[in-house]
Amino acid sequence: MRRFQHYIDGEFSDGEASYPSIDPASGAVWAEMPEAREGDVDLAVNAADRALYEGPWPKMTATQRGKLLYRLADLVAANAQVLAELETRDTGKIIRETSAQIAYVAEYYRYYAGISDKIEGAYLPIDKPDMDVWLRREPIGVVAMVVPWNSQLFLSAVKIGPALAAGCTMVVKASEDGPAPLLEFARLVHEAGFPAGVVNIITGFGASCGAALGRHPKVAHVAFTGGPETARHVVRNSAENLASTSLELGGKSPFIVFADADLESAANAQVAGIFAATGQSCVAGSRLIVERSVKDKFVALLREKAEAIRIGAPLDMATEVGPLATKRQQDHIGALVARSIESGARLVTGGSKIDGAGYYFPPTILDCDDVASPSLIEEFFGPVLSVVSFETEAEALRLANDTRYGLASGVFTQNLTRAHRLMKGIRAGIVWVNTYRAVSPIAPFGGFGLSGNGREGGMAAVLDYTRTKTIWLRTSDDPIPDPFVMR
Repeated sequence: MRRFQHYIDGEFSDGEASYPSIDPASGAVWAEMPEAREGDVDLAVNAADRALYEGPWPKMTATQRGKLLYRLADLVAANAQVLAELETRDTGKIIRETSAQIAYVAEYYRYYAGISDKIEGAYLPIDKPDMDVWLRREPIGVVAMVVPWNSQLFLSAVKIGPALAAGCTMVVKASEDGPAPLLEFARLVHEAGFPAGVVNIITGFGASCGAALGRHPKVAHVAFTGGPETARHVVRNSAENLASTSLELGGKSPFIVFADADLESAANAQVAGIFAATGQSCVAGSRLIVERSVKDKFVALLREKAEAIRIGAPLDMATEVGPLATKRQQDHIGALVARSIESGARLVTGGSKIDGAGYYFPPTILDCDDVASPSLIEEFFGPVLSVVSFETEAEALRLANDTRYGLASGVFTQNLTRAHRLMKGIRAGIVWVNTYRAVSPIAPFGGFGLSGNGREGGMAAVLDYTRTKTIWLRTSDDPIPDPFVMR
């Protein structure tokens, strides 16, 4: 059984306690994880605080920081398969997805490596003749990063990359559910040559680790990805030290299909948007809003594709849908599907957990006449698609915006002017038109409403990890007049 360690102040160490990690494909213990508690958190934050102000990190030029990030990117690319296998083993996410995603994660670190020496200040044309005034962008300080178990190397890269480019130091808390790949990633940070304390990676439970990290007096910013309820605790904790926050909180994303769309293409995108990653994606297109005239045809096409999906062992490259990450999640999804059916939703396919070892749940489609169905309102975070139909464009837009969330959305239509109207009308941070789940380090993502605030990706993310300093320089050689002498 493998034993993992924390990475604090440039050294690997055991936590104050430890706990077993479960293989979701078998339900068996496969590794022992360190459990950080308040003492470990304090060590990690103090190490990050020292590294921010002392030693080599604050003396490095932005170009030197970028070179370290390039080195880290190369190491991620070289070790992508090892990291992918660990993520698959610890979270159940299928190997064909983790392999592709982690290989692309290296591009995020390369992107932020290139940005490191392009974070510019400004010269202000001030209204006083004997003054020169500049704005400097400086690192915001020690950053607490809380990362969930799904796509954790990607979701950490969009935090770690821009924060390092900006010159920050950090403590990264990997989810207690499946932290193995992030704890292993710490070895690449170490090998890349980042000074001790710049990046600290720990794991532990919310009450004993996450809360202590968020309220620590030396934390200046909290970057959190997770659910809205936990985010409320994060925000309350951050009030202790008045830390700023950036929150990415998932969603209940609408996927709108008009009758003029290429239905085969839209169906493939819908299948990828809800059943890939076993539906455990913050941008999952979980609400299908389809024009009534093609609804039956489109749902039949989706059912055929859903029932053809290969469910199996996540380490098998032939598997298309693997297990859920935890039994807790399997139980939650099963209960929510049952409630939705009781409230009137019609089961098209799937609907109940797969018996046997592991936390498997089949691709499921629910046809919902009632827009108040629980399946249209609550986030499953699993492979469950809820279907509702519309007659007019205005009705489609109303249904799309009938949610407390607002992270992602998809629009499938051949009508360009209609697409433009919907781009403007949908209240979400991302609108994909005739595609879905496309990402790039160049493009920011983030949400509206309960999907959070702040942006990850692009230059916007870097600026979240900086603060401005205003510099005033008096250019006159004349002495400053005595302010109490009347003239």
